[in-house]
Amino acid sequence: MHAMTTTEIFLIALLLIFTAPYLIWRGLRTEYYAPLVVVQIICGILLGPGVLGAVAPGYYEFVFNPQVITALNGVAWWAVMIFVWIAGIELDLKQAWARRGETGVTAGLALTVPLIFGAVAGIAMLQLPGWVGPNGQPWQVVLGIGMACAVTALPILVLFLEKLEILRLPLGQRVLRYASLDDIAIWGVLALILLDWERVGRQAIFLVGFAVATYAIRALMKRLQERDRWYVSLIWLAACGFAADWCGLHFMVGAFLSGAVLDGEWFDRKRMDQFRDHILLAIMPVFFLSTGLRTQWDVGGVAVFGAAALLLVASVAGKLAGLQIAGRILKWEKGEASIIGWLLQTKALIMIIFANILLDRGIITNETFTALLLMAVGSTMLTIPMVTPALRKLKALAGKGG
Repeated sequence: MHAMTTTEIFLIALLLIFTAPYLIWRGLRTEYYAPLVVVQIICGILLGPGVLGAVAPGYYEFVFNPQVITALNGVAWWAVMIFVWIAGIELDLKQAWARRGETGVTAGLALTVPLIFGAVAGIAMLQLPGWVGPNGQPWQVVLGIGMACAVTALPILVLFLEKLEILRLPLGQRVLRYASLDDIAIWGVLALILLDWERVGRQAIFLVGFAVATYAIRALMKRLQERDRWYVSLIWLAACGFAADWCGLHFMVGAFLSGAVLDGEWFDRKRMDQFRDHILLAIMPVFFLSTGLRTQWDVGGVAVFGAAALLLVASVAGKLAGLQIAGRILKWEKGEASIIGWLLQTKALIMIIFANILLDRGIITNETFTALLLMAVGSTMLTIPMVTPALRKLKALAGKGG
């Protein structure tokens, strides 16, 4: 009998990765409450050790053997680096600076209030064992959980704003402005959590070298045609990812920074949107599957689901409370803060990347990661159902600038 090669088993895994989510998404018509990206994340969990591994351990070990997982991880790393790079490019710091008063108040409250709520939930979780990773300290776990509750998934938010047909309207641009400013804080806090005093010299070298290289790459990009900018920027992405990982910060920090220092106006907006959509369609499902392979329930399924529910309440309530405070300070119209709050509490993808990094570094356990992943899925599934009817009632808000 023919023994299957690693390539053949890898392709079987790809068949599962792409077929299962599509059939569920189309067959059950989940688009309204669970877009394809959410279904892909859920299928990643179902194909992981907690579900498929428990129901059919022999098949799970056959398909997702170490060689296949290694290959899938390589694809997933590059896919998510590109996605985070795009998120960095889409930051519009010029607009944020032009409206710095209103943006600063809103983004600040949208970040700090859910961070506090999440940190309190993290402290409650740590009263029981099983949530702190082998290399983690309690303060790192609490701050990491708090930040996970404060994250907004900028790339997924863009997709949702397109679906709601408000992306290019003033309201959509306002929401992106708030989310963009918070994105910078997210990666700054992550760098603080990952700060390695044993490699602080390398990290100093990285920061100095990155500053010099940024000046050079910006000067070069201005002289290139757009088609060359795309290729050179991917070289820049790989170099920054390597440098950040070498110094101990993590390659995702480098990926985000590599995009954040590039100007979005250097790239055609339509082509950038298409590129992001193609990455999401063609290779990001591999990342979602590799994420699902990390889910664990060893502290008990009830405890993990209970923690996920607690984190979901903390993240949603914190985000809505922060925006309500901002709305009162800035004298927004009735209902405005609620719509913006529900949009900004979208968690999937960036929060999953954030949690993946904490797991990679051993700061949190697989169980903590699973609770955070479930929270991200629940948060994202709430966005469209909550925002759609509110926008219908308050159509005039879509055209209102900050």
